Amino acid sequence: MTSAAAPATATALAAGTWQIDPTHSHVEFAVRHLMISTVKGRFGDVSGTVQVDAADPAKAIVDVTINVASIDTREAQRDAHLRSADFFDVERVPTMRVKSTRISSAGDDLKVTGDLTIRDVTREVTLTVTPEGQGKDPWGGVVVGDEIKISIDVELVKK
Repeated sequence: MTSAAAPATATALAAGTWQIDPTHSHVEFAVRHLMISTVKGRFGDVSGTVQVDAADPAKAIVDVTINVASIDTREAQRDAHLRSADFFDVERVPTMRVKSTRISSAGDDLKVTGDLTIRDVTREVTLTVTPEGQGKDPWGGVVVGDEIKISIDVELVKK
């Protein structure tokens, strides 16, 4: 994994709570299959928030929830198998979640460390965040995009 949404000192988000815009956000993944090819897929249902502290951007809190039943690898049988108890067990555990526990600067990037929970198993992960910029959308909101390897590309809308 290599990215998530969070503020950076050079391109800090305004203070407050920012909500993931699911219509402009993407959670994608790639995994080697038989060590020959790469299977790519996505999760179509993602939600969450980024809470920004103006006094200390390192105190930001990233909280993302992914509906694992929304998995799509463009192969119905594989998707059904991934939803089964062999993998995600969506009947029992319908979501995965990552919530930050600390954020630190790493040059122009940030390191977001947090708890990733999949199937009731929680492990600490560190994500490298590369701010991609921000600007006003036609309706006056701020548009934020981030690129990610296990890709969580999000657009945030201030609450």
